[in-house]
Amino acid sequence: MTNIDWNVGQVSRAVWSGMETRSTWLWHACVVMVLIFVSTAQADEPARLPFDVKAEAVFKELTPAFCWFHPRVAPLPGYGKEGRPAVVMTIQKHLGASDHYSGLYFLRTDDLGKTWTRPTEIPELAWRTGENNETIAVCDVTPGWHFPSGKLLAIGIKLRYSQKGDQLLDKPRSHECAYATYDPKSQKWTTWKMLAMPQTEGKFFLVSPGCVQWLVNEDGTLLIPTYFRGPTGDDYVTTVLHCSFDGQELKYLKHGDELATTGGRGFVEPSLAHVQGTYFLTLRNDAAAYVTTSSDGLHFQPVKKWTFDDGQDLGSYNTQAHWLAHSDGLFLTYTRRGANNDHIARNRAPIFVAQVDPEKLQVLRKTERVLLPERGVMLGNFGATAITPDESWVTDAEYILTGKPHAKGADGTTWLGRVQWSQPNQLAK
Repeated sequence: MTNIDWNVGQVSRAVWSGMETRSTWLWHACVVMVLIFVSTAQADEPARLPFDVKAEAVFKELTPAFCWFHPRVAPLPGYGKEGRPAVVMTIQKHLGASDHYSGLYFLRTDDLGKTWTRPTEIPELAWRTGENNETIAVCDVTPGWHFPSGKLLAIGIKLRYSQKGDQLLDKPRSHECAYATYDPKSQKWTTWKMLAMPQTEGKFFLVSPGCVQWLVNEDGTLLIPTYFRGPTGDDYVTTVLHCSFDGQELKYLKHGDELATTGGRGFVEPSLAHVQGTYFLTLRNDAAAYVTTSSDGLHFQPVKKWTFDDGQDLGSYNTQAHWLAHSDGLFLTYTRRGANNDHIARNRAPIFVAQVDPEKLQVLRKTERVLLPERGVMLGNFGATAITPDESWVTDAEYILTGKPHAKGADGTTWLGRVQWSQPNQLAK
């Protein structure tokens, strides 16, 4: 029995015993009402799951030629020291032009981040030359463990660059879903393959599963959030692709609801999580961040803007957000306004983590913590995933191309943010 329950019972017995005067009776009645209200409000809130955070550098590199971008990690269960997971980080170079990226590199740790290899270029996933002498590359990659096949699967966007580094969007499938695998037994990568999609002359002219969190179902099929558009227009539409994967080939089976909004480039960079029987989808728009839920991962409720639990706007906009799914709670990682960070482009630093009310779809303000610091420059596109039952990781890199450290401390660090749980995460088996 809680203290509130005990107080309500005590006051109620005193009131109804007739032992109080009229004024005292009215006072106690008011107390009872307040206590019942507080008790009900507390019962409506999700149980808080305490956690600690720790930010540390994976490596540092400062050069005017490029900065590291898109660091995202995935565990290789059982391939680390003493039977623990090894962890692979995929990463690439952001070059001088906007959204101009190198081929893929990777790092690896076998001791849960105490030591890392240096970034190693993957020859199989380097740039290729297209039929018109354009550059074919893959960016916005998210790796993940596909447990039925025992393979690491990397999913991103194939794109086409001019010789100046500009993106070319004049042909069907200029953006499409690209995937490759890493076999931890042979320690070899495959080359990029492309997911065959229907209607590539129409609605699926451009398909972009970039910077997304995707899921593996118990049957080994995948749910891959993606955004797409036809040959004209600026607004993207988000959907979830249901695909099969046999360890070698990814095949389109069907797709779910098509979530759209007008303006702000539509809905892009969706990320999907599954906690306690419900699927949660967070969406990026130029003006605000949005969220929705589903019972099957394909058909969704109407979208709503992200807010704090006091009803105030979350303040996240024109950048991505990602989930940390825990068996005892749901958490969001994000950036936002209002953190003494208006000097940062799009307020993209620091990176926060906070618990979410899964019923009201609100961020619990009092649980918010700074996970990765703001040191004078924005943080780029980031990743978030469970590594062990005790830890989930968020990874990002400082966007700095000056070749010199920033006065506030930015020095080209690629960050690892550890979220250390007070209770084991049963979803990280």
